[in-house]
Order: sequence, then C-alpha cells, then structure tokens
Amino acid sequence: MDKIAASIAKVLGDAIREVAADTHELPEAVSDALDAWIADQPEPKPSRPEAIRHALTDWLTSKGYVRHREDPERAN
Repeated sequence: MDKIAASIAKVLGDAIREVAADTHELPEAVSDALDAWIADQPEPKPSRPEAIRHALTDWLTSKGYVRHREDPERAN
C-alpha cells in the first residue's frame, strides 16, 4: 500500500504542478470552488497548489489510499 500511495503522490504532484502553472486547466466551477475554499481559510491562506494538495489528500484518505494521520495502525 505504501508503494501505491507513493506512486499516486508522485503522479498527483506532477499534476498539481501542471495545474498550478496553468490554472485554465481546471473547469471554471472547480476553480471558483477552490478560490472560495481558499478565501474561507484563516491567515496565512494556502496557495492554490497547497489547496489542491489538501483536497487530494483528503479524498485519497477517504478512499483508503492514504493512511489517516491519527491512524498509524491503519485501523481506519
């Protein structure tokens, strides 16, 4: 599972760099939602790449590809 997570992280990292370099790659609704989420965060506000990493990490964790930080034994 760790090798899979590392591979996913590399692919996602590459994708994040591409999206961060050209924000026109995101659908307008997604871009608007990302900007709204960033605006709702406390200072210091995350950058767009940080926000995307956060969202992807949350999603991958919910799907079981990334282990919960509070769950080192992988019980969840």
